[in-house]
Amino acid sequence: MNSDNSHQIYLDHNASTPVHAQVADAMQRTLDGMFGNPSSTHWAGASAKEAIGIGRQQVADLLGCASDEVVFTSGGSESNNLAIKGVAFTHLTTGSHIITSAIEHPATLEPCQFLARAFDVSLSIVPVDSFGLIDPDDVRQAITPQTRLISIMQANNEVGTIQPIEEIASIAREHEVLLHVDAAQAVGKIEVNVNKLGADLLSIAGHKFYAPKGIGALYVRRGLELEPVIHGGNQERGYRAGTESALLATALGQASLLANDRSHMPAVQSLRDRFWSALQDRFNERVVLNGHIDKRLPNTLNVSFLGLVGAQILAQLDGIAASTGSACHTDRVEISPVLEAMAVSPEVGQGALRFSLGRGTTQDEIDSVIERLGEVVA
Repeated sequence: MNSDNSHQIYLDHNASTPVHAQVADAMQRTLDGMFGNPSSTHWAGASAKEAIGIGRQQVADLLGCASDEVVFTSGGSESNNLAIKGVAFTHLTTGSHIITSAIEHPATLEPCQFLARAFDVSLSIVPVDSFGLIDPDDVRQAITPQTRLISIMQANNEVGTIQPIEEIASIAREHEVLLHVDAAQAVGKIEVNVNKLGADLLSIAGHKFYAPKGIGALYVRRGLELEPVIHGGNQERGYRAGTESALLATALGQASLLANDRSHMPAVQSLRDRFWSALQDRFNERVVLNGHIDKRLPNTLNVSFLGLVGAQILAQLDGIAASTGSACHTDRVEISPVLEAMAVSPEVGQGALRFSLGRGTTQDEIDSVIERLGEVVA
């Protein structure tokens, strides 16, 4: 990458966000004094315990739940594993069935597939349409008397398509099945309220909304039985053993305060839409949109350049951080499982690039990327 920062443009916020200055400041205050073990009863532990409690309440306020329903984890992957395995292990003796979708993050699909391989757990994977949307009726039809859990993401990380979670939650309640929602990509971009969504379990990841990596949370509806994945002490209501970090809890809490204010998102969406319009004007039928035109995260633009390979375009965009939906091998180009599940043809899918905008993205940066794309694609 070009070492000159003036040529560096970051359009990969769905992969990870920079730590916000207010989050870093809050962390520094924690580092300066809260070194005690929060489980200790003396003064050094008390301040750390208090900081964790404040962070937990801030996350609860973001999600619209009670603070004792928030379990701190190391991130989205651990939250998903705790939700999925926790429910499955609770029902192992009775035999269980899990429903998920074809476009889930590996942090959901892999635990499901592990349970199917190693335990008496059956798995149904519902399809999506060409926009990446799940049909709630497919979920309804997949339910059996053994179904214990439905795990569906709120919004897709690659194409940004937002799922009909409320409808799926209604179906789950009707059949007395638990619903887990992976909301890692949704937080800070659209509303994430556990009661409006109808979720029993919901995962978030701090580094997707301006907190550092290594901190996330799982919402666990009060009264729900869940077998821990990490055994040991009684931290986090016994769901997640290990000494809690006041530093990371404070960071997630502060980031949750920021995420609660989405007043900047209409401007981000407008910038995203102008980006797409400019690409259409410049490349006409040589560029196509992947994902839903409307039901999509306001910051996400996934496009394919026809006849080209996304990874090769990206390699020539020196200093521009974005993602590709293709992987190059010596003898072939593979498209992402998400695009494959959407029945995007290999010819279209191989040219996919994802641009995900953030709080600090400017019009000048978008204009610069369009110019650079013009040079490379030409």
